[in-house]
Amino acid sequence: MTQTAGTSPHSFLGEVRDAVTPRATLLVVGVIALQLLFIASYVGALHDPKPRDVPFGVVAPGAAARETAARLEALPGGPLDPRALPDEATARRQILHRDIDGALVADPSGTTDTLLVASGGGTVLATTLEKLAAAAEKEERRTVKTVDVAPASARDFDGLSSFYLVVGWCVGGYLCASILAISAGARPAGPRRALIRLIVMALVAAVGGLGGAVVVGPVLGALPGGVAALWGLGALTTFAVGAATLALQGLFGVVGIGLAILLVVIAGNPSAGGAFPLPMLPPFWAAVGPALPPGAGTWAARSIAYFEGNRLTGSLLVLSAWAAAGTVVALAAAALRTRHPRLRPRPLPRT
Repeated sequence: MTQTAGTSPHSFLGEVRDAVTPRATLLVVGVIALQLLFIASYVGALHDPKPRDVPFGVVAPGAAARETAARLEALPGGPLDPRALPDEATARRQILHRDIDGALVADPSGTTDTLLVASGGGTVLATTLEKLAAAAEKEERRTVKTVDVAPASARDFDGLSSFYLVVGWCVGGYLCASILAISAGARPAGPRRALIRLIVMALVAAVGGLGGAVVVGPVLGALPGGVAALWGLGALTTFAVGAATLALQGLFGVVGIGLAILLVVIAGNPSAGGAFPLPMLPPFWAAVGPALPPGAGTWAARSIAYFEGNRLTGSLLVLSAWAAAGTVVALAAAALRTRHPRLRPRPLPRT
């Protein structure tokens, strides 16, 4: 049989070599690395959630409080970090201030105690505390009733709306920054271009922040809390992620966009405390989550929606630090490249 011209094995291999350039090869390798990191991060963080050292209050008369706290602290696996509190009012106040995630209030005159939880901070954690308390009380031949001090909205299934809202803001931040960075072929930005990109990013953040707050509030009724407060949080979160992405792109070129995805999506989302609140994540993810934009944003959104705006300062400082650092680095990288062209990120090889 005669072989058609252009279909020989040597011809096909030559076409493959022409199509799969070293540049394409490096990019594909990078994609595979991100893919595997994505799987390792999400599965590693979320495949086996267990409560660890959950801040927990115990209210009981006299020495009974210390005895109950010691008994709860000795539970297998160390799920609780109990501390004695003077009264129920203090326990409720500490839950609303997000100092503790729940509390057991003993009734010395009966056999039924009260468990205080806050499903607004994560329904899964509240349910887990109910199971732990019920099992511990059963051993003492007591029962427990649950009171939700800061309940999640009926339209906020599993308390996840805050997390999804912040994920949306973060996605908008790095996608917008990526588009701005590659709109001119990813060529290095000078100081003027870098400043314009940051200004555009700020405008986009303001619009996206307002849009997200309106969608989850007045439109869907998924989250309580003021639209203005969520708007401000959304604008800050979006700009923080966008500025960080522009900074990384300014330092490393198109590879910087991949690094932004690594930080925000691969490391940030599973450690944000969304699907499972921080006390239920493995130690590494629980430690890094609050320092990354998704974790800081999720904590702040829940504080606004369910905890009267308490414990916002730390999260807002984290987001502000990302925004400020991203702005400074993006502008500094642009200025350095203008003065020293040799510092420009080298393009990936094409042949």
